Amino acid sequence: MIYPRREVKSYGTGRTIEGSFERGETVVVLDEAITVDADVVAMCSQLREHNYSLAISQSGPTATMADLLPFAKYALVDLRRTRASDWKPAASQLKGRGIKPIAVRVESGEVAAAALEAGFPLLQGFYFCRPTTFLAAQIPARRLAYMKLLSALNREDVSMDEVEELVTHDLSLSVRVLRSVNSAAFGIRHEVTSLRHALVLLGLAQVRKWASVWAMAGLGEGEGAGIVTMSLVRARCCEFLSEVMPDREGGGYFLLGLCSLLDVILRRPMPIAIEDLPLPALIREALLGVDNPARAVLDTIVHYERGEWDAACAGADQLNVNHDLLPDIYADAIRWARDLGDFAAAA
Repeated sequence: MIYPRREVKSYGTGRTIEGSFERGETVVVLDEAITVDADVVAMCSQLREHNYSLAISQSGPTATMADLLPFAKYALVDLRRTRASDWKPAASQLKGRGIKPIAVRVESGEVAAAALEAGFPLLQGFYFCRPTTFLAAQIPARRLAYMKLLSALNREDVSMDEVEELVTHDLSLSVRVLRSVNSAAFGIRHEVTSLRHALVLLGLAQVRKWASVWAMAGLGEGEGAGIVTMSLVRARCCEFLSEVMPDREGGGYFLLGLCSLLDVILRRPMPIAIEDLPLPALIREALLGVDNPARAVLDTIVHYERGEWDAACAGADQLNVNHDLLPDIYADAIRWARDLGDFAAAA
C-alpha cells in the first residue's frame, strides 16, 4: 500500500491512504461503516468550513454515502467490490462533481493499469509493495554504485577517513552534507566549506545514517518517490519503536526499516538484494523472515501502516511497548520523511 505524505485522520474501521494531497492538508477519511445521520452531516459541514478535506467510501457508480458527497474532496472506490464495467462510470461521475476518485484494493499490475485507464488518478493497494523480480537483468551501474556505498557506509569498522573518501566521490552527497551543516538548524556563524569539518560536526553516526538515506534515495530513483518514502517511514518507525522497547536486542533498527523494501526497489528476492550488505545478524535474519525481536518490530509497523490495528496492537504488546504510542510514532515518522524529502529536493 502507499503511505501518506500528508496528515491523515481515519474514522470508522479506518484506512490510511496517500496521494497527491496538498501541502499541510489534513484529510479525514470516513469509512462506509459509519451510519450517516444528521449529526454526521453537520460535523462534516463544520469540518469543511474549517478547511479539512473529507474522503468518503463508495462502491459502484451509486454512492453509498450520498449525503456526504457535497462535502467530499476525495472518494475511495473499492475495486474488489465494484464491477469492472462500473469503474469508468464511477470515476467519471465523481470527477463531474469535483471529487477526486481513489481506486483502492489495487492488488495487481493488470488492475492498476485498468484503473488508470478507467480514469482513477490515485491508486492504493498492497501491489505497490510487492517485488517484481527480473533475475536476468543486471543492476544499472548507477544503482550498483549506491549499493556499494550503502554497503561500505554500514560496515561496523568503517572510519571517518573512509566515510570522507566515500562521500567525496559522490558530488551530490558532498553537497548535501555541506548544506546540512550550513542549514539554520546548526546555527553556525561562518559557512563550513570543508567536507572534513562538516563530517566532524555531524558526527560519524549521523553521517552514516543520512548518507545511507541518500544512497537509498538514489537506489529508488526511477521507481517513484512512493517506494523510497515507504522505506524512510518504516526506518524511522522501527528506530522509534526499538528505542521504547524495554529489552531491545542489538541495534540497526533504522536499517531494518530502510532495507525492508529493498527487494521491491532492486526487483530481486530479498536474500539476493541484501547479500552484500554488512547488516547485523539480527537485522539480516529479520529481513529474511526469521521470527526474532527485530522481525516483531517490523511486522508491528507493517500491520499499523496497513490499518491492521488489532495485529499492530498485539505486536506492540508482544514487544512490551504501550500500543497507544503507535499513532504518535507513525505520525512523527511521516512528518520526518516528508521534511527529509523536501530537504533532499532542495539539496
